[in-house]
Amino acid sequence: MDRFKLLLLPVCGTVLGILMLMLLVFAVNSAETLARQGIETFTSNVWIASEIPEEEFYGLLAAIYGTLYTSILALILALPTSIALAVFTIDFVPQKAKEALVIPVDIMAGLPTVLYGLWGLFVLAPLVGNFAPIFYEKLSFVPLFSYYNFTGFSYLTASILLAIMVTPFATAIIREAYRTIPATYREAVYSLGLTRYEATKVLLSFIKPSILAGSLLAFGRAVGETVAVSLVVGNTFNIHPSFFAPGYTISSLLANQFGNAFVYRYMPSALFCAGLVLFLIGLLVNIAGVLLLRRWRHV
Repeated sequence: MDRFKLLLLPVCGTVLGILMLMLLVFAVNSAETLARQGIETFTSNVWIASEIPEEEFYGLLAAIYGTLYTSILALILALPTSIALAVFTIDFVPQKAKEALVIPVDIMAGLPTVLYGLWGLFVLAPLVGNFAPIFYEKLSFVPLFSYYNFTGFSYLTASILLAIMVTPFATAIIREAYRTIPATYREAVYSLGLTRYEATKVLLSFIKPSILAGSLLAFGRAVGETVAVSLVVGNTFNIHPSFFAPGYTISSLLANQFGNAFVYRYMPSALFCAGLVLFLIGLLVNIAGVLLLRRWRHV
């Protein structure tokens, strides 16, 4: 047994080493910007790309805000849909028809993201742009609808698109966990005289760790998505509470700015700093997930 552990140790060490090496690369390349701009790198929404190095300044606040805004909103939209789809597939769809529903959902998970982006660009964005002015005219006093934008390129469009993209991943995890609940548990729940809704709530409580895992996967996927979001989010250094405001995410910032970054003295370092933030967001989310899973295991 000890020899088997020793055989596995290099593999585990390699994975951990790659992770630490990635972190080191981002940290080293970010050092110049952090030393020059300090905490203002994360608290400022000023983005000045100049051929005169002394005039350059790169604030990441808008990109960080947009990343968290769109990812959280996408998770809010995707998680109830994923749970409902998983329950519907297992409990309500006839056995012969299950595969007809499962296969398309799984296919959606494997589609190239650029296809979602093009659909969002030509279908979803114009659709959002059509009803956004209506909300502004009627509910502009509400901060969430207080931005006039008829183009449709906005946080909401990006969030809806992300929700559509991450739903298959979360659904697959929750569906398989819900499928493995023992039949005796289901029979016991219904024997208590509970309604179908009440019974489903009880059964879902058995798979809370899987729901959390699906949520983490969906959030991580939403945070890191690049091409599709770049096409619909508006790519504007903007911080606004409205659903219909255009903005930036860290991923779309990297995609749009990295091509010409090396023309400027400090922009490459600033973009590596943005990548470091994205790396840390994913790391913190996963650590939080692991801690919650451990807590549930000991309850």
